[in-house]
Amino acid sequence: MTFPDLSALAQHLREELNAKSFILLYAYNGTGKTRLSTAFKDLGKQDDERDTLYFNAFTEDLFQWDNDLVNDRERVLKINRDSRFFAGLAELEMDNRIRPLLNRYADFEFEIDTEAWEVSFAREIRVQMGDGTFETRREEDIKVSRGEENIFIWCFFLAIAQLAMDPEIEAYSWVKYVYVDDPISSLDDNNAMAVAHHLAQQLAVAEFLHP
Repeated sequence: MTFPDLSALAQHLREELNAKSFILLYAYNGTGKTRLSTAFKDLGKQDDERDTLYFNAFTEDLFQWDNDLVNDRERVLKINRDSRFFAGLAELEMDNRIRPLLNRYADFEFEIDTEAWEVSFAREIRVQMGDGTFETRREEDIKVSRGEENIFIWCFFLAIAQLAMDPEIEAYSWVKYVYVDDPISSLDDNNAMAVAHHLAQQLAVAEFLHP
């Protein structure tokens, strides 16, 4: 099948999802996957209403680093409070929902400040002492790597996707479709495989809940 533009393809995908639980798309880099996700999302816009929870490059842009250029010590990841993506940030205890997901992939800790709308990270490290013994110390306000940042944002998205599948959670009752675009960017092979496996598990749960 051929389509005149991405909007037509996005409309076709929406029609297909009336009969299917999910669709898997494969395309090379630079062919328009992210633009397709945007076209799909835009078709669900009605004034201020939305129907698509999506993960793509724009989702990652909802988080921005404040590197504390003055003191070079307290580095935090700022959250865009204007996005509907964070509708239940304070009330739904997102920390506790993200943490078990993140523990599958990473060894760093995090804390979400819902008043300042920022995330701080920490990590336990082993330091060799002068007598040859080792001591565990906690590094606070660290800047995680790009891959670790992507893993954190991916787990944040997964936690919200799980909430969207719960009919009792009003904050995400507007979600009809979940669109995932390339969640393994900047990940090493091990984490890429772990994300693929975890995503397959989530799809199985979604199909069970909404056959």
